[in-house]
Amino acid sequence: MELRFGEKEEKLRLEVRSFLLENNGRGGEASGAELGSRSDDEFEFAKGFNQKLAQRGWIAPAWPKEYGGLGASIYEQMVFNEEFGYWGAPDTGTRGFGVGMIGPTLIIHGNEEQKKNYLPKITSGEHIWCQGYSEPGAGSDLASLQTRATRDGDDFIINGQKIWTSGGHRSNQMFCLVRTDPEAPKHRGISFLLIDDIKNTPGLTVRPLINMANRHHFNEVFFEDVRVPARNLIGEENRGWYVGMTLLDFERSGIGTTASQKRTLEELARDLREGSKDRREQYRTRLADHVVSNNVGRFLGYRIGYIQANGMVPNYEASVVKIFQSELGQKIYNFGVNMLGLSGQMMPEEPRAPMHGALPESHLMAVPSTIYSGSNEIQRNIISTRGLGLPRG
Repeated sequence: MELRFGEKEEKLRLEVRSFLLENNGRGGEASGAELGSRSDDEFEFAKGFNQKLAQRGWIAPAWPKEYGGLGASIYEQMVFNEEFGYWGAPDTGTRGFGVGMIGPTLIIHGNEEQKKNYLPKITSGEHIWCQGYSEPGAGSDLASLQTRATRDGDDFIINGQKIWTSGGHRSNQMFCLVRTDPEAPKHRGISFLLIDDIKNTPGLTVRPLINMANRHHFNEVFFEDVRVPARNLIGEENRGWYVGMTLLDFERSGIGTTASQKRTLEELARDLREGSKDRREQYRTRLADHVVSNNVGRFLGYRIGYIQANGMVPNYEASVVKIFQSELGQKIYNFGVNMLGLSGQMMPEEPRAPMHGALPESHLMAVPSTIYSGSNEIQRNIISTRGLGLPRG
């Protein structure tokens, strides 16, 4: 059996690839995906890149034209995701959090006013979103969150703390889960709110958290009597848990990860071909194993696209992808760092670093991937209950 995209999708692939090679900041030499995360200059470059995408309607191609998309098919969107992942399209959080997470959630749960207000600002690149989910005492068990929102007339007043807020220091918008009924069972009494213009919101403070790769990617966010208009409530009050879970299903459905790992594996194969025979003998079969596994991950991603293309929402299937991709990424980058030897430890700041220093940074960044977006232990519980029908406990 051979699975392939149609002529229309492959023609689009060539167009997207040509654009990326010209505009992603690195040409064909290496991935530009890290651009936007290391420095203010790179972040500004990523903003400009997204503006070029917006002019073509390429930030969210599968969205309806009325919201700034192309009305493209799910399969065409998959082509975009693969090429963006493979060639390293820089981002600011607009495509990751905006298109991949809050946008689809608004399309499903938002009212018409909310859709008209927020969706075009995602596809224009104007809104840069971050996620207010995890708390110091509520990570994998997210439903234990304690950040409180109290209704006061036409506003909610928020008090509490969020943590591990990716890109919060450069974002201007946040979607947030808050507890609006402390007396309800923990999965109930939670609401889903949008917070506008977070850099200028009184009482909202963003503080940096430096990760193990020595990058400022994460943040902690404090809320002290932060007022949010009640019109920014998505879905029903006290039913935000179900809104939030829809969002996570979309978050776990991308195939850009396996495309990026494919590029890494190809570069490792090139390094082996140019090296000694003894080195090839030592590493080639393990490299081949990773290539096979990555192809499995790619087809798992295609399955998610098929589900979405047929009008369904991926559920436990997305959890399968999240587990497989995150654990495989850790294995690939660990293998790559060791295969390159001592030079494999050189970070991107070192000009002599092989593969532009991408491997050690990716290795460090892959460590928490089995924890964030719902730990893999939680994902296995989802698969067992929703996928296999097993009882809880």
